[in-house]
Amino acid sequence: MSGPASTDGLVVAPEVAEALATGAPVVALESTIISHGLPRPDNREVAVRIEDEVRAAGAVPATIAVVGGQARIGLDEDALEVIATSDEVSKVSVRDLAVVAARHGHGATTVAATAHLAARAGIELFATGGLGGVHRDATRTWDESADTPVLSRTPITVVCAGVKSILDVAATLERMETLGVAVVGYRTSRFPAFYRPDSGYDLEWRCDTPEEVAAVMAARTVLGTDTSALVVANPVREDEALPQEMHDRVLGEGLDLAAKTDVRGKDVTPFLLAYFHQATAGASLEVNVDLVLANAALAARIAAARAAGA
Repeated sequence: MSGPASTDGLVVAPEVAEALATGAPVVALESTIISHGLPRPDNREVAVRIEDEVRAAGAVPATIAVVGGQARIGLDEDALEVIATSDEVSKVSVRDLAVVAARHGHGATTVAATAHLAARAGIELFATGGLGGVHRDATRTWDESADTPVLSRTPITVVCAGVKSILDVAATLERMETLGVAVVGYRTSRFPAFYRPDSGYDLEWRCDTPEEVAAVMAARTVLGTDTSALVVANPVREDEALPQEMHDRVLGEGLDLAAKTDVRGKDVTPFLLAYFHQATAGASLEVNVDLVLANAALAARIAAARAAGA
């Protein structure tokens, strides 16, 4: 197979380029989970497992990152090694992409940056763990993830386990509605909250099969409403979720500690995820991995249904 193809400022892996050229199903994957979301050395193994899950469900994985200043759509072994092991990997949102590229640096892409680059490459499906959103003290700090505004202008379908429970879920849902980001539950009418399958908030719409989601995607294209994202909220299974009491206790402790130590902005999420990992003796990490694998598999099945014309 030939080397990576370079187009529109992107370096596309040969397997991904061939799949896109032939209309085969492709699923984009973020890289922040590799560099900042999971501990070493498990992170590299999990990254491979996520890609394997996509393949097993019938699609081509395209893990996205910036390596040596190049926006890579699909990582080879060397590039994955850099993202998984280098201490020089920055957490990169859309606003950071050009700076990291100009400096020939390495960047692990957030949900926002991954969605942006995936859409530029022509990828319709993206699997992640949980979305960013409005933080709990946003009325005072104006702290909101770039994920929501970027998804409001990016034509992509994102499979996720809702938003991270460390956020203000109600405010995040309001923002997505205002910004025109469509949300459907997958086999649920309740919006999930990452470590837990139910955030306590209802959803208006649900789909029960990959084909139903693919049909919604097709209708969005016909109606011209695919200029923003479609969020497919896929809850973690109850038997794989954190117990409610443990979740609530650890979340409260983590939020208190973040406030006391003046952790803010984009540092809040990795701080709280690390705290969850420590305070639950690794149980939260198992939940994180389980839900990402499930989302990757579902995204692949939706991509396959979409490619088949469902």
